Amino acid sequence: MADPMTQSAQISSSQGLADGQNSVAAKDSKMSVKDLVHWRDPKKSGVVFGLSLLTLLSLAAFSVISVISYLLLALLCVTITFRIYKSVVQAVQKSNDGHPFKALMEKDVSIPPETFHKHVDVSLTYINRFLKQMSKLFLVEDLIDSLKLAVVMWLLTYVGAVFNGITVLILADILLFAVPPFYEKNKTQIDRYMEIARTQVNTTMAKLQEKLPGAVKRTKAE
Repeated sequence: MADPMTQSAQISSSQGLADGQNSVAAKDSKMSVKDLVHWRDPKKSGVVFGLSLLTLLSLAAFSVISVISYLLLALLCVTITFRIYKSVVQAVQKSNDGHPFKALMEKDVSIPPETFHKHVDVSLTYINRFLKQMSKLFLVEDLIDSLKLAVVMWLLTYVGAVFNGITVLILADILLFAVPPFYEKNKTQIDRYMEIARTQVNTTMAKLQEKLPGAVKRTKAE
């Protein structure tokens, strides 16, 4: 007969191993946005990219109301068809398996108040930071930064004349899933060219700043 303490140790060790495996499985099942855009799992990334691109292309061709209505209608057609199919199968086989979506219906889909408040607080932090930065730019706390914003806005006027909002989102979606893997494959060369470009920009900005009046120059003390 085994010692009770030995049995307890074995049970604790097996539970710890099971918990470790469950935690690893949970981590593997959860993919961050970074993993998706880097194509860590090609199947999941392909599905997300395809659905997002299809949705944006649909919005480019139809109104938002039409796209949402068609998506919900397609989902209802799938669930209703599957529900009827399972009911017919159960009637023919004279089984009592119950509702086919019972497991999903029993899941708690409500958002906990703590989670909601947490995300609201995080969003509020970013919003306040953005508003503070915008006030600095538009009130010209630093002339160089405000000029940079003016140049970006001026360039965006040309972008807006060529593309509409949906087209820009489609291009952004394609670039979001195309640029990260390309960067990973050519990281060394891209970093070298980026460093050269950054040096040139900093040199140009330093020369421009030297030509500005002393009252608007950026000082390290500030």
